[in-house]
Amino acid sequence: MATILADTSRTFSEYLLIPRLTRKNQSSDVVDLRSPLSAVESDQPPRFSVNIPVVSACMQSVSGTDLSVALARQGGLSMVFCSQPIESQVEMVRQVKTHKAGFVSSTSNTTTDTSLRDIVRLMDETGHSTVPVTQDGSAAGKLLGIITDRDFWEFEDDLDKRVGEHMTCIEDVIHGVDGISLREANKLLHRHKKECLPILDKAGNLTSLVFKKDYVDHRRHPLELLDDSKRLCVGAAINTHDYRERVPELVNAGADVLCFDSSDGFTEYQMEGIRWIRDNFGPEVVIGGGNIVSAEGFDFLVSEPGVDFIKVGMGGGSICITREQKGVGRGQASALLDVAQKRDEFYSETGRYIPLCSDGGLANDTQIVIALAMGADFVMMGRYFAMTEESPTPKTSINGQMYKPYWGEGTHRAQNWQRYSDGMSSRKMMFEEGVDAYVPLVGSLAEVLETTLFKVRSTMTNIGANSLADFREGAILTRVSEQSVIEAGTTNVFQFSRNREFEESDWGNAG
Repeated sequence: MATILADTSRTFSEYLLIPRLTRKNQSSDVVDLRSPLSAVESDQPPRFSVNIPVVSACMQSVSGTDLSVALARQGGLSMVFCSQPIESQVEMVRQVKTHKAGFVSSTSNTTTDTSLRDIVRLMDETGHSTVPVTQDGSAAGKLLGIITDRDFWEFEDDLDKRVGEHMTCIEDVIHGVDGISLREANKLLHRHKKECLPILDKAGNLTSLVFKKDYVDHRRHPLELLDDSKRLCVGAAINTHDYRERVPELVNAGADVLCFDSSDGFTEYQMEGIRWIRDNFGPEVVIGGGNIVSAEGFDFLVSEPGVDFIKVGMGGGSICITREQKGVGRGQASALLDVAQKRDEFYSETGRYIPLCSDGGLANDTQIVIALAMGADFVMMGRYFAMTEESPTPKTSINGQMYKPYWGEGTHRAQNWQRYSDGMSSRKMMFEEGVDAYVPLVGSLAEVLETTLFKVRSTMTNIGANSLADFREGAILTRVSEQSVIEAGTTNVFQFSRNREFEESDWGNAG
């Protein structure tokens, strides 16, 4: 007969944190939310970390280019979805990697013979107001000058005139020399009151540009997640079917993290993929595996050659119906607690720490906090980001309220047959493990994250923790009863929304 586990499958909403001593020198301002994404070897720093413990889900309706850029600027990481052709996923990764803090490769260039009419068209298409003028019109050609939208009047000047008649010539262009530090480049911008500083090599060829707006933007985003070349970081999802073709292209495009996107990671297919990546790209590539819900699944994924981090969760997402369709899965809290305990035992035995990602089952900010307290190093979310301005789906008005489409990777709409294939050659999805829905538009990613992260930091001070590791170590959780859930909400008072008028019928509900 089947083995029956003694414990109950539980969710995050069934737990509360017990407050610990808050010290005088504690405040949310000093709480450090950095978390490793790569395996941490004994006495060694992690190869890759995020500055906030948040990543976006590997979903078509979530992790597009704009959201990836916005999340990296806040210190998190996006996982660009793999349920698309390799070429388009690679292009999305490349677009994120072109966002570089400081030295930027010029993407809009021209020659002295170009007409002002063509420059106006170029500026309209790219949104760039500054265009380098090079000898051959390339981004690495000999710089002859700079033309900006201040050098001519679109509706007054003859647009058939040439750029060479209106540009600022190289003799009058303030520039830096290749090899200059970003700090010195910004000092030149400040000293000469310029918006753009071209960087030239010894032969006078353009190598990059430094913009004042990028300096300002960096100051406004002190936690932005950057690689060694000062480019924004981005992750990329992969599957167990075409990784031999997809992985090399993603690595060449600069993807910082690879993550298997699978409803069930406890499979020989995934282990074969992990082994192939390790054999061909070595231990430096950061690989995430999963999803799993048990200690047994953890043991499988950390066996040689092993993954860097593991996603925990099955059937807990807001648009996931795996549990009701197939009868497999586990309450997210029970799954995370079981795997976290095994992870800690593994660390004690081997000295190797494997970060855990809690994926799904997060209905609100409070449950993010509970997941981190239970042992998650970071959380992966879909609906949370699908509701933001930067998600890749179009806005839709329904009864005067703005919404965005949101669908699971296990729906017919996603056409992600590979994620749910059991190895059969058929590309037909026999049944759905997700739903197609709408979520309300809540604002920009930065605004939403600011509130969430403030709550996380505030809760950590209640526990007396200044880091996520301290938080996990010091957290004490208690189970809640149905009555205590009721007690936690508002009682014996009447509330009404500021966004609607108080209706006479509401009086019948008061008291």
